[in-house]
Amino acid sequence: MAWLFAHGDAEVDAAIIEKQLQRRVAGEPLQYIRGRCDFYGREFFVDDRVLIPRPETELVVEQAIARAPRGARVVDVGTGSGCIAVSLALERPDLRVIGVDVSVAALAVAKRNRDQLGAHVKFAASDLLEAVSKVDLIVSNPPYIPADDVETLQTEVKDHEPRGALTPGQRGTEIIERLLHSGVPAIIEIGYGQTDALRERVDEFIPDLAGIPRVVVSSARHGRK
Repeated sequence: MAWLFAHGDAEVDAAIIEKQLQRRVAGEPLQYIRGRCDFYGREFFVDDRVLIPRPETELVVEQAIARAPRGARVVDVGTGSGCIAVSLALERPDLRVIGVDVSVAALAVAKRNRDQLGAHVKFAASDLLEAVSKVDLIVSNPPYIPADDVETLQTEVKDHEPRGALTPGQRGTEIIERLLHSGVPAIIEIGYGQTDALRERVDEFIPDLAGIPRVVVSSARHGRK
């Protein structure tokens, strides 16, 4: 709409606008309709193959920029749109960044964003870390919504974003626990109310702007025993 006001003399295809309005009325997220989303100061392509990047996920990038050892091999687990991996590679060119996802469709979106933004990131299809041999740091925004809570989400989320990117199971912490058990230092986004379940496995909780613990930082000492 802002573009229309700024370009008042431009011709607009009414059929296209009508179709987009119908999609929005049906509850489809505006980011999918526009095909883009802002994240960490950059514009990323998104569609219904991937979760829409949220501002709170920028905390994962911020913490990784500050904490990743120079030259570290960093793996973004469940990379989706590639927003974490691409942002981290562009902000810390010294890092060797790999993005993995079980969804080949999501990886196609991530590769498009990598190429458009000129980031040096490798991508691979993988169930968590199965396809990666050496990892110095895990970063991730994994699915963490308990399965029974999905139906309580907004229509834009529950009916349009990939279910596999929303929930890993009944507890919501299944994938987070697997990553924390890997024996690799990790920086992971978590959901509301999950601190008690994860407290013994992490070193630090990082709050979001609302003061809610949003990211956990864990050292290798919390991994396999």
